[in-house]
Amino acid sequence: MSSPADRAKIILYDYERFSQLAGPVTEPEPGRPYRVQYRSMLASEPHRVRAVLLMVAALVVEFTMMAWLLLPSHWTVRVDPYGMLPWYIPVADKVMLVAIALIEIFRLVSVVSNVHAMLAARDPLPVPPEPGSRVAFITTCVPGKEPLEMVRETLSAALQIRHDGVLDVWLLDEGDDPEIRELCDWLGARHFSRKGVPEWNQAKGSFRAKTKHGNYNSWLDAHGDDYDFFVSVDTDHVPLPEFCERMLGYFRDPRVAFVVGPQVYGNYTAGVTKAAESQQFLFHSLIQRAGNLYGAPMFVGTNNAVRIRALKQIGGLYDSITEDMATGIEFHRSRDPETGERWMSVYTPDVLAVGEGPSSWTDFFTQQLRWSRGTYETLLTQFWRAAFRLSPGRLFNYSLMVTFYPMSALNWLLAGLSATLFMAVGGSGVTVPMDVWLMLYGDAALLQVMLYTWNRRHNVSPHEPEGSSGVAGMVMSALSAPIYVASLIGAALRRPSKFVVTPKGDSASPDQIATFRIHLWWAVIFGGGLLLTVFWTGHVHLVMTLWVFLALVICLGPLATWAWTSRGNR
Repeated sequence: MSSPADRAKIILYDYERFSQLAGPVTEPEPGRPYRVQYRSMLASEPHRVRAVLLMVAALVVEFTMMAWLLLPSHWTVRVDPYGMLPWYIPVADKVMLVAIALIEIFRLVSVVSNVHAMLAARDPLPVPPEPGSRVAFITTCVPGKEPLEMVRETLSAALQIRHDGVLDVWLLDEGDDPEIRELCDWLGARHFSRKGVPEWNQAKGSFRAKTKHGNYNSWLDAHGDDYDFFVSVDTDHVPLPEFCERMLGYFRDPRVAFVVGPQVYGNYTAGVTKAAESQQFLFHSLIQRAGNLYGAPMFVGTNNAVRIRALKQIGGLYDSITEDMATGIEFHRSRDPETGERWMSVYTPDVLAVGEGPSSWTDFFTQQLRWSRGTYETLLTQFWRAAFRLSPGRLFNYSLMVTFYPMSALNWLLAGLSATLFMAVGGSGVTVPMDVWLMLYGDAALLQVMLYTWNRRHNVSPHEPEGSSGVAGMVMSALSAPIYVASLIGAALRRPSKFVVTPKGDSASPDQIATFRIHLWWAVIFGGGLLLTVFWTGHVHLVMTLWVFLALVICLGPLATWAWTSRGNR
């Protein structure tokens, strides 16, 4: 029996329609080897001429602004006939020039990424699975992190999944908890635990202790040969009955190693949760669809289906705190030894599992810290080696994806460095007419917002109201920039990192002042620089002052929102 919360979700949100976004299931063409077929998003766009004009305009204006701003004639040159100019001011000018150039390059890359996604986005055409396949449904549990009621809800839903063949439901229990064993026995689900088995609890590698990938790989070692595929969700995700019917059909193509779907948050009540889902719009609604052009959407651990033979061939899930992205790269750089063809993946926009997102700032920042840190570690330790074995299209697509976190972090660092140099010593990288700069910058920013707004029509979230602007997601990305910087510094200094399970349900972490310590640290830097300018150096410039105020709003915004919400709750 479904809970009242489940029934409310069904009434409020049209999950049935969003579980069929890829279109109706059709039989593959008989007599021919099956290959996944796709439908171009742009080709099905009724106003595609307008879309193309918007893309071209965004690229041209962004490139024009960058080229104009960085013209040598605009570089700051200081006249010092008497040699009285301190040595550090020309140095500050050069540093700021480099910072401005990098920021503009990153802006252009961001526009290229969005335009590429619009051009490349494709949806797969669903086909029914081959009957008789052996499938394991898998989810994991860390006692104390996932409430027992949440585990029960996920397993109960998994037992209702429809499949024409063997379908066993497994719970991978990290703690071998007696209550969880009893729950599995009562529901009729299978229980697995690696607790107390030394070879499945190593300090590092495929069986690293206290990690999701170590848990999965232990099950794979013990029971993987009994199945053709596994389908899996995180414990906080409730699968829909059509999960297998809409995912497994793509495995008719022997090249397909895994299939993934979008991540949506069913606990759509807290403001943090709503904004966190909106933040993921571009990735799940466009960028993953673009990966279909190259057969290389990113592996997402929240809900997926995997060909077990392919996973065993690459050595199981990869040892990383973001094991899903790292494992996807291993798939995409490998070939099937039986056929010699590259493994490929499929992204379906069908919403086939409804999860639970972070409901507090603490859990949201922890999530963003882990995701960004995993990306940095992948870049430093894996991606540069894998790049030589990726096809050019896959390399280009992956490069655009993995640069999001580093570009966000470096943009924040470089902008902060420029503001500090200006306020402290009056540094200036370029000198341009303010009216021309405002015109170009305003046009470029407006076109980027128009691109974002145009693509909102492809939103896969059943929770966000139709026609919503997505501003909350853009704001959430801006508020996360200081977190990405902290993560980047940790990765560069090779500080130890560990897999952290995002607490769920009643286990959600409470917010406190310490939650915002990274943002407060940056607020002190920008606030101190502003005071330094006002009371000592006197270096005031409209654009730079506005940027510093904006940075302060970003730094203090989450704290102010939490304080206001807490006051309202009391």
